[in-house]
Amino acid sequence: MFNRAVSRLSRKRPPSEINDSEGHPSSSHQTLKGTSKWATSLENLLEDPEGVKRFREFLKKEFSEENVLFWLACEEFKKTQGKKQMQEKAKEIYMTFLSSKASSQVNVEGQSRLSETILETPHPLMFQKLQDQIFNLMKYDSYSRFLKSDIFLNHQKCEEQEENSPEAQTAAKRASRIYNT
Repeated sequence: MFNRAVSRLSRKRPPSEINDSEGHPSSSHQTLKGTSKWATSLENLLEDPEGVKRFREFLKKEFSEENVLFWLACEEFKKTQGKKQMQEKAKEIYMTFLSSKASSQVNVEGQSRLSETILETPHPLMFQKLQDQIFNLMKYDSYSRFLKSDIFLNHQKCEEQEENSPEAQTAAKRASRIYNT
């Protein structure tokens, strides 16, 4: 019996040493998920694929989906390797979002617009200033409306119902019992 208690104690580590499944330090309290996390910041919303999906759905209804698509394209562009690929992606972003003939033109300040000549010498942060403008536009305009939208509130309600379902409570109790024994 004593050995079992020692074994249990040796498995428990202080919160500073506990990591989540991806190796990041995890807090001692439950991590926010879904709509709770989305509601804390636009950054958290954009880190969650489901959050992006719901935000896009909302922006589509507001006729401003191009903002999040541009932001996502810029994030992807930063990861691009090789000059040729960068040139191709830079041109695609320019033609899709920034050109005067763009199919999904974003609303950026005139003096911030890029000329087509810059596409010849691309670099990972070439769209950063424009991306920041669009991010701030979403953060201070669309994001606050999203948090009050039916899309967000209905998703939040579904999450709460799932959390309060008997199956979820039983699983949580089992996990608690396993950890605490």
